[in-house]
Amino acid sequence: MPDVLYVEDELLLARIVKESLESRGYHIVHCADGDQAIEAFRSGTFDICVLDVMLPGIDGFELAGQIRKINEHIPIIFLTAKSQANDVIHGFDAGGNDYIKKPFSMEELIVRIKNLLKLTRQAESEDDKIKLGDFTFNPSNMTLSSTGNQHNLSYKENEILKVLTQSLNQKVERNDLLMKVWGNDSFFNSRTLDVYVRKLRSIFEEDPKIQLITLRGVGYIFYLDPS
Repeated sequence: MPDVLYVEDELLLARIVKESLESRGYHIVHCADGDQAIEAFRSGTFDICVLDVMLPGIDGFELAGQIRKINEHIPIIFLTAKSQANDVIHGFDAGGNDYIKKPFSMEELIVRIKNLLKLTRQAESEDDKIKLGDFTFNPSNMTLSSTGNQHNLSYKENEILKVLTQSLNQKVERNDLLMKVWGNDSFFNSRTLDVYVRKLRSIFEEDPKIQLITLRGVGYIFYLDPS
């Protein structure tokens, strides 16, 4: 389930777009202005940003510039009633990857989102593969492979494993993991995290050099025996 940061101050339009995208399997975090959006982006994990240009306070172009300072690679789509050549150029200069003129159809927006996500995944290098004992973790393809076996990970499992392996053999606090993967540490998300960790642990049981250790009430350690 791709995570989308959607910034739109027209609340009726925002509700329609949000509900339409959620019905297609996207997880949407909606913000009504740039300040809310930056706060959400810093605290969450997103795959793509869909930004209205005309916003109260900082506009979509400035917002994109701030997002680019945090993440250089996340795809950004601008939504705007402006269509002059200078506006389009400004959008791309600000860090946008695509530009959709209002009014737009939901089908067009969904196609643009799908295409950008596909291009982003294709652009990720083979160097992103991570060797973990007898396993090879490929975050781009969301797979975990060992000799003769390939496990296809769900989106959340993939994100959890990315966070854990970025701090190999180090403690990852539970709340930090929840915030990075879900954007909040609610009771429901906490229980869901337990389910995903159990599934990952069952996969890694194939390799005795790997332990996914639970520090009760604290967090986790993804331990890989260096010997």
